[in-house]
Amino acid sequence: MTVPAGGRGTTTVAPRAVRRIAERAAAEALPDGGSVLRGSAGVRGTSARISVGVRLPYPVRADEAARRIRERAAARTAALTGLSVPRAEIRVDALSVGPAPVVPEAAEVAPGPDGGRPGPRIRAERRVPAAMLAAVGAAACGLVLADVVAVRFGGAPAGWRTAVLDWAATHGPADSAVRVGGAVAAVVGAWLLGCALLPGLRRRLRMAAPGPGVRAALDREAAARILRERTLGVPGVVRARVTVRRRRAGVRANVGYGDPAEVHAEAVRVLDAALLELGLARTPTLRVRVRREAGLSPPVPEESVVPVAVERPDAVGRSDAVGRSDAALDVSLDAPGSRRNGGEA
Repeated sequence: MTVPAGGRGTTTVAPRAVRRIAERAAAEALPDGGSVLRGSAGVRGTSARISVGVRLPYPVRADEAARRIRERAAARTAALTGLSVPRAEIRVDALSVGPAPVVPEAAEVAPGPDGGRPGPRIRAERRVPAAMLAAVGAAACGLVLADVVAVRFGGAPAGWRTAVLDWAATHGPADSAVRVGGAVAAVVGAWLLGCALLPGLRRRLRMAAPGPGVRAALDREAAARILRERTLGVPGVVRARVTVRRRRAGVRANVGYGDPAEVHAEAVRVLDAALLELGLARTPTLRVRVRREAGLSPPVPEESVVPVAVERPDAVGRSDAVGRSDAALDVSLDAPGSRRNGGEA
């Protein structure tokens, strides 16, 4: 006897089971140091939607890691539950930073004893000049091609082409217009050659290569901000102006208090250490100028304070120790012969 399909029973996979399966599947694709934080799942008919939040180690390519986890979670959930998974969401909720392993190659950023060369300079992409040259070339070639095709099919040459040919036939190298056009063409050609050959990005400072095939650069404005913050941290400095160039770093500091010579020495010590911390391929020459802030005069030594013991009349009759402790007063003398409270000091 054959039982109808409707009477054979049904198999239901609870959303909680789907969630646990999705979490375990996501954990199988996590990189070292990652973990699954929480997940959720919903079942509707024969399809399921899963969502898993994970913690990834830093540094890691979050997009690539999330793609691998999503594919693994969707495939394993569909295979183990028999449900289709049309949509799987992976949320990167946190990053974990562990202690960086110390390797001999990364122990020092500065060039090694063999005079390790810094990485090559990062070249500018120069998108604007390339786009302009491509647009002008495409427009010129398109006009010429359209005119040639029209002539081949029996049409007359374009008026602009005949006008250009007639003008070129009647003007020679001695004409001023030809000379000006040649000079402009030479300047444009030199500019294009410079864009093609020179690396550009003069606003960036080349950094020492931390490893083979690695190129790094630091913006000069960022380096100037770092040096300015270090300068303002020196005791006595109230204002600072820093300019960083490829070979020289200039610092102008205004001193509000303290000895300018001591402030200058401390600023030089702090900035020398800061320049080394930047990790540049070539450390700029440091030049520090210190001057006192305008409107502030050097501190004047304070007047000496002389403690004087005065005995009050009502202290008579008390013990000597108590009388001395109660009747002792500190009187500051501004100068010999000055008066205080109407009496002589």
